[in-house]
Order: sequence, then C-alpha cells, then structure tokens
Amino acid sequence: MITRHIQAKIMHRIVEYNGILYFGGLTADDCTQDMKGQSEQIFKKIDDLLTQFRSSKDKLITAMIYISDFSQKDGMNEAWLEWLPSEHLPTRATIGVADLGEDVLIELVISAAK
Repeated sequence: MITRHIQAKIMHRIVEYNGILYFGGLTADDCTQDMKGQSEQIFKKIDDLLTQFRSSKDKLITAMIYISDFSQKDGMNEAWLEWLPSEHLPTRATIGVADLGEDVLIELVISAAK
C-alpha cells in the first residue's frame, strides 16, 4: 500500500511504500548561508523527519544531491561526513544544476528504510 505524508500544494513531502520512505527535495530555510551551512540545515530537517516517521539516518538507502555551485562542493562533503558515520553511507550522486532558486545552493532527495 502507498501512503502519502505531509501534503504540499504540488506534492507530498514523503511517500511510503513497502517499508521505504521516499522524500521530495529538501532545501535550507536560511539561504544566506554557504553550501556547508545550507547542507547542515537540510541534514537537521532529515533527522527530524526520519524520527517522525520511525526511521533514522543509519537507514538511508540513497541520496541525490543537486548543487548549483561546484566550487562549494567541499563544504557540502565536509558537512555530509560530519553528519553520517562512514559505515552508514548510502549510495549517492551529486549533480550540478544551473539554478535551484534564489540563493538556494543545494537540494537533497533521499530514500530510507523504516
């Protein structure tokens, strides 16, 4: 059964199917920060949502990371490695995009097991 959670105007924030949580794109609330700061905000959101839906970051399966400034990728990677222990790293792709919106440097899409 498919269960949809946290409806927004154009999507649901999370869709659950067969014990997997699929997250829509997450961005930072304070986009005045650099990519590391925006990444840390997103990771906090993910932690909170995973807890709310009875999961945790050690159950991450995959991550698609969209960034608009590759010169700041090292800051994102630093925050990523501070947030996730090496034994629980999911599969991951980092994709460069031209624009994510005004001052948005990073958007993260993940899937996690419950």
